[in-house]
Amino acid sequence: MKDQFVVPARLKKTSFVLMGVGLLTLLIGLIAFKDENATRFWAGLLQNSSFFLLITLASTFFIAATTLAHGGWQIAFRRVPEAISMAVPALAIILFVVVMALVFGGKEHIYHWVNLHHVHEDPILTWKAPFLNKSFFTIATILTLGLWIFFTIKIRNMSKEEDGWDLKPETGKKILWRNTVVAGGFLVVFTLSVGSTTPWLWLMSIDAHWFSTMYSWYTFASTWVSGLALISLFVVYLKKNGYLTYVTEEHLHDLGKFMFAFSIFWAYLWFSQYMLIWYANMPEETAYFQPRVWGEWRPIFFLNLLINFITPLLFLMKRDTKRNYSAIVFIAIVIIAGHWLDFWQMVYPGTVKQLQFPWYEMGLGLGFVGLIIFLVSNQLTKAALVPKNHPYLKESIIHHT
Repeated sequence: MKDQFVVPARLKKTSFVLMGVGLLTLLIGLIAFKDENATRFWAGLLQNSSFFLLITLASTFFIAATTLAHGGWQIAFRRVPEAISMAVPALAIILFVVVMALVFGGKEHIYHWVNLHHVHEDPILTWKAPFLNKSFFTIATILTLGLWIFFTIKIRNMSKEEDGWDLKPETGKKILWRNTVVAGGFLVVFTLSVGSTTPWLWLMSIDAHWFSTMYSWYTFASTWVSGLALISLFVVYLKKNGYLTYVTEEHLHDLGKFMFAFSIFWAYLWFSQYMLIWYANMPEETAYFQPRVWGEWRPIFFLNLLINFITPLLFLMKRDTKRNYSAIVFIAIVIIAGHWLDFWQMVYPGTVKQLQFPWYEMGLGLGFVGLIIFLVSNQLTKAALVPKNHPYLKESIIHHT
C-alpha cells in the first residue's frame, strides 16, 4: 500500500506557476490601480484572502464536527482535511496583513467606518461605533486568527502523534476522549467567529449601514460547501495516483452527498435573507440589495443561484454521479468557482461599485490556489496518509453507504 505521499514534479511545477501568476497579477495591480483606483487593488486582496482562508478552515471544521459526531466513515481519508487545514496559518497571516493595512492605512473606500469624521456625522455609524472601531476590530481579528491557528495545529499534531501509539483499548479511549475535547473547544470558537462576529467585521462592515442576522450563516454555508469540494478534489487526486487504498466509491459518494445537501442549504439561506428583506422593504435593509438586484450587478447576483444551487442540484441528484471521479472533480471545481464569484459580488458593489471584468481578482485567486496546492502537498508528505492507530479505522474500511 502506498501510504507515504511524494509530491510529483508536475504538481509542484503547477503550484509554482499558479503562485507566479498570482504574484505577477499583484505587481500589475500595484502599478495599474493607484490613487482613485487603489480601492480595487485592496478589494481584490480582501475578497481572495478571506475566501480562501475560510474554505481551508472548513477542513478543520470537518474534522471537529465528525469527531464530535463519532463518525468513522471519514478516517480513511482524514489526513487529507488535516493537510488542507494546515494552510490556515499562512493564509491567516496574509489576511491579517490585508485587513490591518485597510484599517490603519486609511482605506476608507473599503471600510467607511475607519474615518472618524464620517462616524461622527453619521447617526448609524455613531450607533455602531462601539463595535465598528479600530481597536475592537484588531483585537477580535488577532484573537480569532490566533485561536484558529492554535486549534488547527493542535488537531494535526495530535493526529500525527497517535501514529506512534499502541492499539490497546485504553489507548483508543484516550485518543477518542482528547480528540473530542479539542474538537469541542474548536467548535465553540468556530461558532462564535465564523458563525457570528467575524463575517460582520471583515465583510458585512463594507456596507456599514446594512445589517443582516443571517449574513454569517450565509458566509459559512458558502465556504463550507467550497471546503467540502476542496477536500473532494484532493481525495480524488490521491486516489487517482494510487494512494488512499482504503478509500472507495462509498466515501466519495458521501462527500458528494455533503456537497449536494449543503448546496441546497446555501440556497435556502440565499433565498431567506433576500426574501425577508425584499418583503419588509425597509430602506436601511434594502440598501445592500439595491445595486445587486436592480443595478448592473443583477446578472452576477442571479448567476450565483444558477451556479451554486441549480447546477449542483441537477448534477449531484443521481447516485452514479456522486460515485464518479471525473464528475466529482467537475462539480467540485464549479462549486469553488461559483462561491468565489459569490464573494466577489459580496465585496465589490460596496467598494469598487462599477462592474468590471475580474481579471485582477481571478489572477490573485489563481495565486491563492497555487499556494494552497503547495502547502497541502507539502503537508501530505509529513505523515502517513492513513491514521493507522485510530479506533475507527476499521469502521471506515468497511464503510458502506
